[in-house]
Amino acid sequence: MTHTRDARRDCVPVTVDGVIIGGQAPIAVQSMTNTLTADVERTVTQVQTLSDAGSDLVRITVDTEEAASAVGAIRRKLDATGYDVPLIGDFHYNGHRLLAKFPDCAASLSKYRINPGNVGQGAKRDIQFAQMISIARHHRKPIRIGVNWGSLDQNLLARLLDDNAALAQPRSLSRVTCDALVTSAIESARFAEHEGLAHDAIVLSAKVSSVQDLIAVYRDLATGCDYPLHLGLTEAGMGDKGVVSSTTALAVLLQEGIGDTIRISLTPDPGGDRCREVRIAQEILQNMGIRSFTPQVIACPGCGRTSSDVFQHLAQDIEQHLRSCMPRWQRIYPGVEELSVAVMGCVVNGPGESRHADIGISLPGNGERSVAPVYENGKKTVTLKGDDIADQFKQRLEQYVIARYGQSGPANTVA
Repeated sequence: MTHTRDARRDCVPVTVDGVIIGGQAPIAVQSMTNTLTADVERTVTQVQTLSDAGSDLVRITVDTEEAASAVGAIRRKLDATGYDVPLIGDFHYNGHRLLAKFPDCAASLSKYRINPGNVGQGAKRDIQFAQMISIARHHRKPIRIGVNWGSLDQNLLARLLDDNAALAQPRSLSRVTCDALVTSAIESARFAEHEGLAHDAIVLSAKVSSVQDLIAVYRDLATGCDYPLHLGLTEAGMGDKGVVSSTTALAVLLQEGIGDTIRISLTPDPGGDRCREVRIAQEILQNMGIRSFTPQVIACPGCGRTSSDVFQHLAQDIEQHLRSCMPRWQRIYPGVEELSVAVMGCVVNGPGESRHADIGISLPGNGERSVAPVYENGKKTVTLKGDDIADQFKQRLEQYVIARYGQSGPANTVA
C-alpha cells in the first residue's frame, strides 16, 4: 500500500535572488548565523559553512550600525569566493533607520525579515513599517513578515481580548493569542501591499514554541491567505528536545501540504556545530519524501546478536563517507542524492534489507561466519572478507555510483 501526503497548498511564488519560495518550488531550507555580523570574516566563514551544508538561504542579524555597515562587505566576499547564497537581514526595532542610513546594506541583502510586533508603537509603528516597505520597493526586495508570540503587537492582542470577553462563551487565552498571531501577519501583509509592495514579494511566518499551537496557527494561516509560509518552531530548545519538538510540529504541517520554507531553531551547545540545524531540516524533508539531499543509510538498531560494535562503526563511517563525497558526486553524478545504502548487522534482516536498498552490506552477527555479502540492485554481487571490509565496501560503493549515475554508465546496473 502506498501512502501519500496531502496536496501541496497553492500559494504565490516569491523569488529571493534565484531561490523560489512557494508555488510548487522545492521547500527551501533556511538557517541563521550566530556570529557578530560586524565581524565580517567570521560571518562570511559561517555563511559559507552553512551553504556548504545545504542551506538554501542564510539569515544574518542586522541590529546595529556596525552590523549594517558590514553587510555589503560580507556579500562581496561571498560573491568573490563563489557563494551566491541569498542573505536575509533580520531586523528588530531599528530596521527602518539602519536600512535608510546604509543603502549598501539595503541593496546587498536578498530579503528583509520584519517583525511587526517591534517595528514601533502606536502611530510610529505604521510610519516606520511604511519606511521599511518603501526601501524594499526601491531596491526590489521581498520581505518576510515574521510574527512571534514573544513580541506580539500588544494593542492588537488587547483588541482581540476585548472582543473575546464580549462573547457568550469566551475562548481560551491560548486560542485568542493564536488568532492574534494570524491576524497580525495577514493585516501586516495587507498594509505592505497598501504601501505598494507587490503581492508576490511577501512571505509570512507566525512562530510559537508550543507544538500544538504552532500547528493550529499555521493551519489558520494556510486557509486565510495565499502567501508562502515559512515554518519554524521558535525557541525549540537544546539537544533532543529541540529536535523532537521541531520535527513533530513541522512533520504534521508538511504532511498536510503546508509550508514552503523551513528552519530548525535549535539552541546550539557551547561551541557546537551550527550546521546541525541544516542537517535536521534536510532529514525531515528527505524522510518525508519531499526532497532528496544525500544518500540514505539504512542501519539496524542492534541487538544481542550484534554485541560487537563493528556494524555501528561501519554505518557511521559510511554515512560520514557519503556526506564527504556528496559535494563532488553532485557535480558529476546527477540523481546520486536518491541513492539508498543499507548497513545491516546480522543474518536476521541483513540480506532482506540489503536487497531492498540500491546497495547494501550484511555484516556477520555473533557466532556467524566472518564474511559480508554485498547486494546491488537486489542481487548478491560479492562477498567481502578480511579486516578492511569498510574500505572494500567504500570502493564498491564508488564503483556503483560511477556505474549507475555516471553519464556513460548504464542506468540501473553495476558492471
